[in-house]
Amino acid sequence: MKQRIITAIFFAAAMLGGIFGGKVSFFVLFGLVATGCLWELYGLLFMQEKERMLRRVFGTVWGLLPYFILGGSALGFWKGLWPLAGVAVIIFGAATFFLLELFLNPERPFDNAGRYLLGMFYISIPLYLLVNMSMPLEEFFSNGDYSAWRVFGLLALIWTNDTMAYFVGSMFGRRKLFERISPKKTWEGFIGGGICTILVAWGVSFLLDAFTPAQWIALAAVAAIFGTLGDLVESMLK
Repeated sequence: MKQRIITAIFFAAAMLGGIFGGKVSFFVLFGLVATGCLWELYGLLFMQEKERMLRRVFGTVWGLLPYFILGGSALGFWKGLWPLAGVAVIIFGAATFFLLELFLNPERPFDNAGRYLLGMFYISIPLYLLVNMSMPLEEFFSNGDYSAWRVFGLLALIWTNDTMAYFVGSMFGRRKLFERISPKKTWEGFIGGGICTILVAWGVSFLLDAFTPAQWIALAAVAAIFGTLGDLVESMLK
């Protein structure tokens, strides 16, 4: 328990420091998060492959391109033709999937190509969208001003949903949400976590004007629904 508490404190400090340290630290922080997540994901997806390490490295490097190229452009780090060139690199990288499979000669080459794409859509692009969400909506795709409170608000809602779903499910959970994938999740926990998250979002809307009250509540609904779905998908991958 002591080790878990120390780890949680370190994690929270790193997250808060990265988010509130400015757009550079924010970009680096979630770049590291994306790298770790992609590395872990491809380790799971290619667990049975002989060339697991090669595929893992290739998938991680390619999967990071949308975040670093498009996300960096959104924050104003790259300008001019860099974003356009970056898109071309991403497309060219996708084409190399098939060349890699051609030379490695696996049993299911097209299945493996689809696994590379999964990393991009499951991890890299959502984190790129988080970069865009950190700016006012009217400045979307326009190198707008970075707002740490926007990022922190969304993450706080996700943490609220996870925490309250656990406590409500532990105390009142009876009906399994998806027993085949995650035996401990219950409908009571899912509904209770969602309600608590919406209430927290409503309260936060009076303290932070980063979003309108309606937008805060919409974010709470997204965090509750897709946060839970994300946990289920992760359990299914494992």
